[in-house]
Amino acid sequence: MHKEYLNKKVIIRGDRSGVFFGTLVAKEGSEVKLENCRRLWSWAVGSAASISQIATEGVKNAEECNFTVTVDSIVITDVIEIIPCTEQAIAVIEGVKEWKM
Repeated sequence: MHKEYLNKKVIIRGDRSGVFFGTLVAKEGSEVKLENCRRLWSWAVGSAASISQIATEGVKNAEECNFTVTVDSIVITDVIEIIPCTEQAIAVIEGVKEWKM
């Protein structure tokens, strides 16, 4: 485990579960636990080219992005990518209005 990622805001990509943003608090194999987590369900065309760009810059057109409500914690069991977020990206992602029905 890359210990420098612990207790940091990261973007996680799961093999089948999707893309998540939150604080990484534990990792074992391909399983992670995130706290204060949102699923990054979709982002508008032109908002970012990839999740790598989202982790470094955030998104453009935030009002057209679908980022879910924040949950206290979640365990994701199919992690294939962990990207640490910059302060700029954190501010942008946390500023996106919660998408809910």
